[in-house]
Formats: sequence, structure tokens, C-alpha cells
Amino acid sequence: MNIAVIGAGTMGNGIAHTFAQSGYNVHLVDISQESLDRGMATITKNLDRMLAKERITATQKQETLKNITTFTNLNEGVKSANLVVEAATENVNLKLKIFKDLDEATGAGCILATNTSSISITQIAAVTERPEKVIGMHFMNPVPIMKLVEIIRGYNTSDETTKKIMDLSEKLGKVPVEVNDYPGFVANRILMPMINEAVETLYNGVAGVYEIDTVMKLGMAHPMGPLQLADFIGLDVCLSILEVMHDGFKNPKYAPCPLLVNMVRAGKFGVKSGEGFYDYSESRKAEKVAQMFA
Repeated sequence: MNIAVIGAGTMGNGIAHTFAQSGYNVHLVDISQESLDRGMATITKNLDRMLAKERITATQKQETLKNITTFTNLNEGVKSANLVVEAATENVNLKLKIFKDLDEATGAGCILATNTSSISITQIAAVTERPEKVIGMHFMNPVPIMKLVEIIRGYNTSDETTKKIMDLSEKLGKVPVEVNDYPGFVANRILMPMINEAVETLYNGVAGVYEIDTVMKLGMAHPMGPLQLADFIGLDVCLSILEVMHDGFKNPKYAPCPLLVNMVRAGKFGVKSGEGFYDYSESRKAEKVAQMFA
């Protein structure tokens, strides 16, 4: 089975890594060679961490890397694919354009999946001529480690497509959970209001960053506090998801906190920008990523 992954960023390279480690032939596609090089460097580093922990062998590392081919041309990268997983930026207009292009560039039997964390699968499928073969595969970050995959059915997604993707996810060693297509799905419909309320709590001066996260970790047995988790996800991503939910439900409870909006406007996105609710030096970023693979 041939897999194409669109986007070599955090999620895309993690998805490519996961499929390749499971023995699939993977085409990793991005618009620039620089992005592809960064993505492959990340995959190599993460494999090295797994090798150091004796979770894989040196042979498995080399086979995983051998299974991945990079492309800057979309048509070439996806023409032989049986499944395409799109993992581009969480922007609805960009995703709609990508899916229009994928619909034209892939064979009629190819399943088109999106890793979106909030955008309507039904809306994405509507720009294609194969809505029954469009589905959501929402992986969790870091993809090689986290077990959950939300499998989101659009309004027209067929039972056959859903079963194939559920079965494939299990072959990757994941735990797929089928959900229906409503803003935020399950994971973010519950998670993002919690993160937003934590930001509101900080904004209202109830407690500080450390104190809010400590209450949730020690009092609610969360492995990571909501503000630290927001930094790890990306504050810009959190804001985007909340905006999709606020627009989709027309309910003020999903309105992003003004503090979150201002932080994103100021370029404070969390770990990836070096500053969010916490400060992250380059060494601390590397340390935190390493801890996720420990």
C-alpha cells in the first residue's frame, strides 16, 4: 500500500514516520525542499531517540528511513497513492485547495484523509468528486508515541472507507475511535474549552501560570497542565480551533479569551516560537521533545 503525506511539519513528519516504521511506502510532500529536509531531520532524530531507548533496532531505523521518499511536486508525490493524508496548516481555504488538487491528481480508488483537528470533513469532501472516500484521521502529537486516532466521518463518508481506515489505524498500532463530523469533533470540543477557561482564569487574575497548571496536574491527575499543553499544541492552533468552534456553534462559550488572541497577535505561539505561557530556550525545546520519546 502506498501512502502520501502532505506537509512535512510537526504532524506531517510524525505521520510519515509512523507509516514508514510500520513498513508502508511513504511519499512525503511539501512545497519546499527546506521543509522536507527539516522534516526528515526530525524523523531521524526521533528514530535515534527510540534506538537509544532500545525500542527499535538500527536495522529498523534504516528501513524506516528507506521507506520515505520526498517530493516537492504534488502530482508526482501522490499519483501512485492508495491513501493520502493531508497534514497542512489548519487553514480551511488552504485545505480546500489541496483537496481539489488531490481529487484531480490521484486515482479514483484513492482515499483522501485529512489530519484536521477541527475543520468540517463534509466541507472538505464537498470540493471533491469522491466525498464517500474523504475522511478525517486526526492523529495526536507526537504521532509516533500517542495511541489515539480520531476517525471522523463526513456526511457522505462510506462504511467501506471508514472500515478501511479503522483497520489501517490498528495496523499502525493505534487505537482508532470513530466520531461524527461536528466542530471540534470529540478531542478538541472538550479540550479547547478547558484550555480557554484556563487562559480566562489567568486573564482574570485568579492565579498564575504555574499555579493553574499545578492544580490541574496534582488535583485532576492531568499529566500536563492546560497552559503548558496549549504551549505544546501551539497557541495559534488553539485560537484557530476555538474560532472554528465559535463560528460553527454560534455559542459564546467557545469565544477565545482576549489574552489568547493578543498573545497570538504578538507572535507568542508557545514551544515553536520559543515563548508562550512559559519561556522555551532551544535547549529546553530539545529537552521537552526528548521527554516525550523517553
